[in-house]
Amino acid sequence: MLKSKAINRRSFVKSAAAGATLGTTALASPAISSDTFSWKMVTTWPKNFPGLGTGAQRIADAITKMSNGRLTVKLYAAGELVPPFEAFDAVREGKAEMTHDASYYWVAKHKAFPFFCTVPGGLTVQEHNAWIYYGGGQELWDELCHGFGMRSFLAGGSGIQMGGWFQKELTSADDMKGIKMRMPGYGAEVINRMGATAVNLPGGEIMPALQSGVIDATEWVGPWNDLAFGFHKVAKYYYGPGFHEPSSALECLVNLEAYNKLPGDLQLIVQQACQAENVGMLSEFTARNSASQTVLVEKHGVSIRHFPEDLVKKAFSISEEVVAETQNFDSLTKRIYESWSHFRQESMQRGPYAEQGYMNNRALK
Repeated sequence: MLKSKAINRRSFVKSAAAGATLGTTALASPAISSDTFSWKMVTTWPKNFPGLGTGAQRIADAITKMSNGRLTVKLYAAGELVPPFEAFDAVREGKAEMTHDASYYWVAKHKAFPFFCTVPGGLTVQEHNAWIYYGGGQELWDELCHGFGMRSFLAGGSGIQMGGWFQKELTSADDMKGIKMRMPGYGAEVINRMGATAVNLPGGEIMPALQSGVIDATEWVGPWNDLAFGFHKVAKYYYGPGFHEPSSALECLVNLEAYNKLPGDLQLIVQQACQAENVGMLSEFTARNSASQTVLVEKHGVSIRHFPEDLVKKAFSISEEVVAETQNFDSLTKRIYESWSHFRQESMQRGPYAEQGYMNNRALK
């Protein structure tokens, strides 16, 4: 009798412990939604274009693989689903769930968008990332994008871009007068005030325009992409660095309604895929630009030049004016400008004692 009670008591404890273990496991591992989602990504880049197009594809593939197919993303390059400069509206209207692009393309939608890509005389890529991730930039970006029913994430970048390819030599700031040059964002207003005429063209239309004389000069990205387009075949003079795009941060714009329908783990996957490509693409551009510059110089005989000093001073002076004027657009733009400007000023004070100072010292011989 006593033995029987002991056995029952042990059985009860064992069963209770098993039940407690099962209960703890259930609490520690919340159920993951089995719902599946299919998204379209449109881009402003030619299909599989080095760095830009391939980087967008990496994001789409990463989201699909990390989610184990629960969120599949199919990429449509520029012109495949919508024209490149209609990508913004495609996402806003729900024709696609996301786009990979450069936010300064959307300056006509709102004056503040270029701050989240690059503005003339602005932040370097390291400074820009720091402002977005830890300087309050993302919160302001969210506020801006939410007004259009979207949100955005940093998703790659090329670093500091070259000044561009020119059909004629530049010996002073006066030589900019009368030039028709492909230039987007606030850089377009800067060169307009310098006497040039800015033309905004998507990547796939630049080479034909340069060949036909529709434009006399173009900026694009840097040696890697410029070599791929073959600009050295039709323009003799290559200048750099540019004043207009010190960071050229790219984005994934996402339809907010579609994003909010995702369970939390898939939202995090979208975020992490973008953040991973933000690091990966810059690293790729840094490596490829250095190698491609060597090819341009040693194989194709390209002479790479610095802009004349008076042109640089004038460009940066006008850039300060153009960027500062944006704060008068509305209260949100003013807050964005003030946040950006404060961060830029602190970065400039830090620069001589950080990378800028080190690179200056490294060049001493």
